[in-house]
Amino acid sequence: MRVGLTGGVASGKSTVAGMLTDLGAVVIDADAIARDVVAAGTPGLAAVVAEFGEELLTPDGELDRPAMGSLVFHDESARRRLEAIVHPLVFERYAEQEAAAPAGALVVHDIPLLVESGRASEFDAVVVVDVPRELQVERMLRDRGWSLVDAEARIAAQATREERLAVATHVIENTGTLDELRARVAEVHAALTDGATA
Repeated sequence: MRVGLTGGVASGKSTVAGMLTDLGAVVIDADAIARDVVAAGTPGLAAVVAEFGEELLTPDGELDRPAMGSLVFHDESARRRLEAIVHPLVFERYAEQEAAAPAGALVVHDIPLLVESGRASEFDAVVVVDVPRELQVERMLRDRGWSLVDAEARIAAQATREERLAVATHVIENTGTLDELRARVAEVHAALTDGATA
């Protein structure tokens, strides 16, 4: 059973992914893979530097993520150039991890830009973690220390809430307590597991 998991920035998608892991799902994390393929010393990082310049490196040779993020979330052309480098490397790593999952496992692909990349139809089910835009902004300002301008730019660069909900097989609303979220994740996990064995 291949499941796509997505949600807007600051929706709590990573928290949901952790809960699914605790329930026994094999979670493949797109963000973690995206970090790995541009780690110091990788061909991915070399390609990013060749495209965007050495000013995007920290003094210790790592990618300066805040600088890169600021660049690509205010410049669609730059974002597309970065994606052209990183996405093929990420997909290759995805395939490796999926092939390594145990037979019969519930494999959850944690993909922030699932809707934007047009990949929803590749999965047996799509789980969307949903919160209102105002709550996304509040969490980014409070928890991440972002400016309102950066928060709004990040949201604007992603699919709309309506676009995500349109592809959802299951919706996990994350506006309540952690216990309420955990209970809803358990419900969805049970439904997905039943679907995998049906």
